[in-house]
Amino acid sequence: MKSVKPKKFLGQHFLKDLKVAQDIADTVDACPELPILEVGPGMGVLTQFLLKKERPLKVVELDFESVAYLREAYPQLEDHIIEDDFLKMHLERLFDGQPFVLTGNYPYNISSQIFFKMLENKDLIPCCTGMIQKEVAERMAAGPGSKTYGILSVLVQAWYRVDYLFTVHEHVFNPPPKVKSAVIRLTRNDTVELGCDEKLFRQVVKTTFNQRRKTLRNSIKPLLGKDCPLTQDALFDKRPEQLSVRQFIDLTNQVEKALKELGMPTE
Repeated sequence: MKSVKPKKFLGQHFLKDLKVAQDIADTVDACPELPILEVGPGMGVLTQFLLKKERPLKVVELDFESVAYLREAYPQLEDHIIEDDFLKMHLERLFDGQPFVLTGNYPYNISSQIFFKMLENKDLIPCCTGMIQKEVAERMAAGPGSKTYGILSVLVQAWYRVDYLFTVHEHVFNPPPKVKSAVIRLTRNDTVELGCDEKLFRQVVKTTFNQRRKTLRNSIKPLLGKDCPLTQDALFDKRPEQLSVRQFIDLTNQVEKALKELGMPTE
């Protein structure tokens, strides 16, 4: 059986260490019994261990060469291989609307986008695990005050508990990436509603972190304007990386109130 050549434009780095693959597969046990969706299976190094979980499994793969390989190597997957772009899929159609575990050795060039897609479907995905660039994993797990704390940290931690599980070195891949990787596990927390306008919350987080070196007094101006009296509050002396998720929620409510008082749209 002919091996698949990794394609740079798809961000493919095929894992070749079976022990690491087994360890990644075992991360889905945090949410037992739920169906599993694997993103970017490539030649199935992780898939073979997921199949042993004896749970409903679907894999989504964009690379036609990998799809052909998977069909030949894993005939039991024949009706469960989805040849599509994960970022464009309607996830509610996958398992008849049932929640599922998301996992994979995620393509490096779209890893952040995968997690934004997860957030859009957070009620369908109570658990997400997998391997990504180490720096992205560190950003997701970072707390307030850290230099790596940012947009992804706040938006993910608003809805999920983030566990940085272990680091994976470059030599276990073909081709070896230029960065280290890490395996993470995200588990939905108890939050049902944020307690603020979710769309505005995302806008506030992104707007302030886009000028992360500035205090909130300056970084919030694109939303509130330069003369908004709200910015006299001591909170606005802080930089965005100093705020917890809870403080961002409070900030969002303040911004919404100010926008209404100023007669400005909140969208």
